[in-house]
Amino acid sequence: MKFTVSSSELLQILLSVSKAISNKSPLPILDNFLFVLSGDTLEITASDSETTLKSSLKIDQVVEEGEIAVPAKLLTDSLKSFPEQPLSFVTKASESVIQISWANGESQLPFFPAEDYPQLQELSDDTTELTIPAEILLDAINNTIYAVADDEFRPVMNGIFFDISAQGTTFVASDAHKLVCFTTPEVSLEKNASFILHKKPAFILKNSISKGTEDVIVKFNSKNAIFQIDGTTMICRLIEGKFPAYQSVIPKNNYNKLYIGRTDLLNAVKRVAICSNQATNHIKLKLATNLLTVSAQDLGFSIAAHEQLICQYEGDQFEIGFKAPYLTEILSNLPYDDICIELADACRAILIVPADKESADTDICALVMPLMINA
Repeated sequence: MKFTVSSSELLQILLSVSKAISNKSPLPILDNFLFVLSGDTLEITASDSETTLKSSLKIDQVVEEGEIAVPAKLLTDSLKSFPEQPLSFVTKASESVIQISWANGESQLPFFPAEDYPQLQELSDDTTELTIPAEILLDAINNTIYAVADDEFRPVMNGIFFDISAQGTTFVASDAHKLVCFTTPEVSLEKNASFILHKKPAFILKNSISKGTEDVIVKFNSKNAIFQIDGTTMICRLIEGKFPAYQSVIPKNNYNKLYIGRTDLLNAVKRVAICSNQATNHIKLKLATNLLTVSAQDLGFSIAAHEQLICQYEGDQFEIGFKAPYLTEILSNLPYDDICIELADACRAILIVPADKESADTDICALVMPLMINA
């Protein structure tokens, strides 16, 4: 292998695909980039065996083609120290090293046979394909990924569920304490389909979508998915299993409705939660006509706090308890200025939706499970 390439262009590609490499690779060879130089195209691959990123770069000066695996951290750290300039790469097969030369110096890095690098997952013939506008996919991930669980006993909860139908697509995430749904009519298929995307590739997608990205091409089957974004391809293994029937747990008859500013409630919960029991993070909401009282206490340390907020509420008067971090996480991530909290009683989940549903292009709703209030 022998070629010359721009240092900055190569570094940009390496940083992009390196997101797939794990800090604890299951195989030593996966600590490397796979370089495949064919014609005037250098294809660079990085993987952790579950998620693979692949991108390519046009090379103007190619003398000899080839395939090698190069240490990822060594090469990336080396290129970070270079200003923009041409770099020449030449492999020395007898010594298993690749020599990198620049205007006034050179370095050598080891390389490994490309044959040692694992083969990429292949999609079978039963592949489903759809196109998702990049902005919608980014919004869907941003508005759901914080609710993804980290549960080794229920792996299906450790990702974002894509529920696709002819009417649209709902992106769902839940950790059993909270649930978030992002629904858009702009992504649909004639035939119902679904898959669960693990949170690592979801984070990679989130960081890979730029302002200039228009559409993301998605191909998937029961085990793997391929996402194509701006010349970069991500191949990832899907979470196998059946996602819980999320629609059945979303309340449909919460007739008590509280309208309030999202930021006002969020800041009140944060202030009051400081005085909650540090082990339980338990706060209490007391509802009365057009008045919401947020309170917390820790009897062990004789601390307590409460704050009253003016709101629009004319439903039943009762108290309901929550774990403060779950409520603050939901309120911090919802994109609405004003929200409607729909409640039934102190024992059933609440539903948080935009105060003005008609003005929203997409439908985002969040469900939070309450805690029992000690007498």
